[in-house]
Amino acid sequence: MSRPPLLSLDEALPQLLAHARALGRHERVSTFEADGRVLAQDVVSALQVPPLDNSSMDGYAVRCADVQQPDTVLRVTQRIPAGATGHALGAGEAARIFTGAPIPPGADAVLMQEDCEALDEAQVRCRIVPEAGQWIRRSGEDVMRGATVLHRGERLGPAALGLAASIGLSHLDVAVRPRVALLSTGDELVMPGDVPPEAMPPGAIYNSNRFFLRALLQRMGCVVTDLGIVPDQFDATRHALHQAAQEHDLILTSGGVSVGEEDHIKPAVQALGQLHLWSLAIKPGKPFAFGALRREPEQADSSSAHFIGLPGNPVSSFVTFLLLVRPFLLSLQGARQLEAPRWRLRAATDGPRADRRREFLRARRNSVGELELFSNQSSGVLTSAVWADGVIDNPAGTVIRQGDWVDFIPWSEWLA
Repeated sequence: MSRPPLLSLDEALPQLLAHARALGRHERVSTFEADGRVLAQDVVSALQVPPLDNSSMDGYAVRCADVQQPDTVLRVTQRIPAGATGHALGAGEAARIFTGAPIPPGADAVLMQEDCEALDEAQVRCRIVPEAGQWIRRSGEDVMRGATVLHRGERLGPAALGLAASIGLSHLDVAVRPRVALLSTGDELVMPGDVPPEAMPPGAIYNSNRFFLRALLQRMGCVVTDLGIVPDQFDATRHALHQAAQEHDLILTSGGVSVGEEDHIKPAVQALGQLHLWSLAIKPGKPFAFGALRREPEQADSSSAHFIGLPGNPVSSFVTFLLLVRPFLLSLQGARQLEAPRWRLRAATDGPRADRRREFLRARRNSVGELELFSNQSSGVLTSAVWADGVIDNPAGTVIRQGDWVDFIPWSEWLA
C-alpha cells in the first residue's frame, strides 16, 4: 500500500477550517464571567467616556486669561471633588479640583498642585503660566457615543471587560462554548494513580495526553466531557463515538491515526460517518485525521459532529493541537483572529540538521532574549515542552545557525 503524499500545513489548515463553520449559538453572560469568551455581537456605546471634560490631576482649574505671568494670585471660590460638579468660574477665580472631577464652565486649564502654592483656603499662587487644555481629559476622548468599541468575533480579555463595564454593560452576548468529548483508546494506557510506577506491567504507559489535552481544551473555552479510556474493541469504540456524537460538537482523540496502523478508531469513525487521513509535512506531528460522525435524526442542531484524531506521541499531539485544533475551535466560536502572533528573535546556538519537513523546534529565551534550543527534539520527549517557552517555526530544508533571525511562537500567545 503506497503512503499518501505529505500535505503542507499551509494546505491542510485551510482545508480543515473549511469544515469549521461557526456554531451560531450564543448566550448572554455576566461581564464578570466573559473572560476568554468570543463576542457574538458588536458592542456599541450609548454614552461618551468620559461623559464630561474632567481633570486628570489634583490641582486648580483656572482660566488661562487670568494667568498671564508666573506667581499670579487667584481667589479660590469652590472645591470640586470627583463625583461633584462646580459652577462657572468668574474673572480672577480658581477652583480647587481633584482627579476625575468635571471641569467647571469657564475653566480652560488645570494647574497641578505641585505648580501652585496655597496661601490660605481662599487664595492660591500660580507659579507657572498654563497652556490651554493642559491636564484636561476631554469628553469622549476614550469612547464617543455611537462608537463600536468591541467587535463581533473578538476574544475577550480583561481590558475588554473593563471597557464594556465603562460603558455600562453588565452582560455580554458571547458564542457558546464548544462541547468537546475527549476519548482515549489503547489497552496499554494506564491512568496515574491506578497503578504505581513499580507495578506497571511491561508495555504499559501512563495516559499523559489525556491530561494536557483536557487542559488545552479548557483553555480554549470548551465544555469538556472526558470519556476516559475506551476498551480496545471495535464495538466499544463505535458505541462510545456514536454516543459522543449526539451531544458534542467535536470528538477529539489521540493515537491510532498513523497510516497502516491496526486500531479501532479508524473503522469505527468510517462506520459512523467519514474520515480523512493526512500525513502532514511537519515535525513533530505527521499523522492527523479529521472527519464527521452522523447524529441521530432527532438532533436538530446539526447533522453531524466533527472528529479530529491527533498523533499519539505527546509532543506531536501537543503541537498539532496548537497548530490545527486551536484555530478550528476558535473558528467554531466565530473568532476573527485565529493565528497566534509570532516574534522575530535571534538563535543563540546552531540548530539540528535540516529536515525535509517544516519543523517546530522547542526553544526558550535566554537572559539576552535569544533562543536556545532543547537538546532532544524527539516527539516523545514531553520535558522539551515544559522546558521551552515556545517553538521556532523552521522552514523545511533550513539549517539554523547561531545569530540567525527565526520565527518564534511563544506558548503564552498560543495559550492565552
